[in-house]
Amino acid sequence: MMSKKSGIAALVISIVALCLSIVNLCTAPKAGKQEATDVQYVMYLGTNDKDTNEPVYEPDEAKEKAKEILIRHFGGYTIQEASGGWIDEEKLYQEYTLVIYLSDTTLEKIHAAADEMISTFDQSSVLIQANETRTEFYASGN
Repeated sequence: MMSKKSGIAALVISIVALCLSIVNLCTAPKAGKQEATDVQYVMYLGTNDKDTNEPVYEPDEAKEKAKEILIRHFGGYTIQEASGGWIDEEKLYQEYTLVIYLSDTTLEKIHAAADEMISTFDQSSVLIQANETRTEFYASGN
């Protein structure tokens, strides 16, 4: 015969298991959809030398150098061109900036590519953002 305490414990465990099952059913991807949570990494690569604040490469050459690094590390990339600017000691600085979007990778691989970019572009750092996203590969039903 079960004691009152073990009966209550069994009831609580059953309720928790039921709640977890309901949560799992509600958050599971629907059948037929290729959708999942993912981390999208965004890298901001300035292209001015960290010491002289002069461009290390012309914009087209800088973009090509970044592409070479990204292909070697990831096999693919998305790049947008941007302008970065800041004020230091009351002087305005501006630089050609590459914004790089990467998914389906790891932070370790991102850091390895950033290390190479820091060296190639003579930077003090590369800004990296990690954003949780929901990814879907959508294809029209021809």
